[in-house]
Amino acid sequence: MKNMLEATTFGGTSTTDDVLSNMNLKGKRILVTGVSAGLGVETARSLVAHGAQVAGAARDLNKARAATEHVRKDAAANGGSFELIELDLATLKSVRACADRLLAKGEPFDVFIANAGVMATPFGHTVDGFETQFGTNHLGHFVLINRIAPLIRTGGRLINVSSAGHRRSNVDLEDPNFERTPYEPFVAYGRSKTANILFAVAFDQRHRQRGVRAAAVHPGIIETELIRHMRPSWLQTRVEEINQQLAAAGKPPIHWKSIPQGAATSVWAGVVAPADEIGGRYCEDCHVGSVVPSDAVTEGVRGYAVDPRTAEALWKKSEELVGEPF
Repeated sequence: MKNMLEATTFGGTSTTDDVLSNMNLKGKRILVTGVSAGLGVETARSLVAHGAQVAGAARDLNKARAATEHVRKDAAANGGSFELIELDLATLKSVRACADRLLAKGEPFDVFIANAGVMATPFGHTVDGFETQFGTNHLGHFVLINRIAPLIRTGGRLINVSSAGHRRSNVDLEDPNFERTPYEPFVAYGRSKTANILFAVAFDQRHRQRGVRAAAVHPGIIETELIRHMRPSWLQTRVEEINQQLAAAGKPPIHWKSIPQGAATSVWAGVVAPADEIGGRYCEDCHVGSVVPSDAVTEGVRGYAVDPRTAEALWKKSEELVGEPF
């Protein structure tokens, strides 16, 4: 099977079922956050359909139960299992309580897919006073993942779902909560998605010696609940601008992905790709992305998002903000 997988090339149109074809995940335990809609539900479904035991975290358990009814059926039909756990990434009390419950159970994980997040929200703060997107997308996961890191088995992986939106901004460690900077929703989103990549870089550096690797992934452009804060007219205008830039560069227009195509890179990086290939890297379209210059429009990762010094500085700042050393 290994040679067959190595000979298979996946890309932007590959689906979760494509990348998991012929995979047997029985005995694998996988934690996925954000299983109440979109990519999180599809990620969980595809994994249990191949026999994995999936723990799905969500803020609204009633919504998640309704959204994952078919996931439980797929699990029962294919020798997998699915359970829900409560997690609100916008309050560290909930994050720590979730971590405590998982640690008390003591059941190890092979993969942690940090999928949950918010996008382009109006200016606001989490319960703990952090800017909403940075606090939810980065700091919540930062605390949860570090607290349960001992549960990740040797040979395990952390996959942070980031975005091409990281190109909008590097992190700002001097003003992470926009106390002195005018708030712009997509700049804040960009900061949080850059933080997701940098966190993967730093986590990989800390844990690779024990055989645990970390990577960040860009799922692609998909219409999910994530875009609920965006005006349709703004989104259409932005897509047209990017397509004009692509046409000028002799490239095809933006490819909108289906949800199974969007979740494919998370699954590929989590259980299919060789660990040494993806460790400490940024992945997109089921391959490792290259570091690209600042004028690149639709592919690759900005150098600042994989810079190990910035990753260390973000780690230290994050510890300071949450009041907890890791």
